[in-house]
Amino acid sequence: MEPTAILSNEHRVIEVVLDCLEQIAGQAVKTGKLDRDSAEQAVDFFRTFADGCHHGKEEKHLFPAMVAKGVPERGGPVGVMLAEHEQGRGYIRTMSDQIASAAEGDAEAIDMFAGAANAYVAMLRAHIMKEDQVLFPLADRMMTDEDERSLMAAYDHVEHHHMGEGTHERYLEIAGRLAEKYGVKTDALKSAHAGGGCGCHHAKKD
Repeated sequence: MEPTAILSNEHRVIEVVLDCLEQIAGQAVKTGKLDRDSAEQAVDFFRTFADGCHHGKEEKHLFPAMVAKGVPERGGPVGVMLAEHEQGRGYIRTMSDQIASAAEGDAEAIDMFAGAANAYVAMLRAHIMKEDQVLFPLADRMMTDEDERSLMAAYDHVEHHHMGEGTHERYLEIAGRLAEKYGVKTDALKSAHAGGGCGCHHAKKD
């Protein structure tokens, strides 16, 4: 499997939780109270799985490999992706900061949480599309077999050493619980748990 295919499959998992977050925010606005447990799980997922693990692989490994091949770090597609990663972190911080008050029914906190959540959902969906349709095909054309083997080893190091054994699996389970609660399709999660889906080489044990 190509390194970009690992990242693209992780996108499918992230999209499941984006769908859930959209519903969490919508229900908070409608009912006047945020579901604290669901919101905390979603924010934790995005902070750890989407940003720490997935974006970590891109920022520490894929993007530098592309820059080494001649893609500009600033002004080109890599620069756009890095800027959007930072933008997403800002939305995550805002959501996290508002959870406690929004769960108590504070109208301003609910509005701030929902505004950040909806902006994050829209931004990250567009970001994923740009990576899948533009950045990853560009990377595929540039990388040799040796480059790809090196990236795969680097991703494995992220999974086992930076994130820790079982971390990826735990966040797939969080995604599954949220998807079940909010009626979101889980095909991407089933594929991930089956073993090859999202780069979590330790998720399936014989």
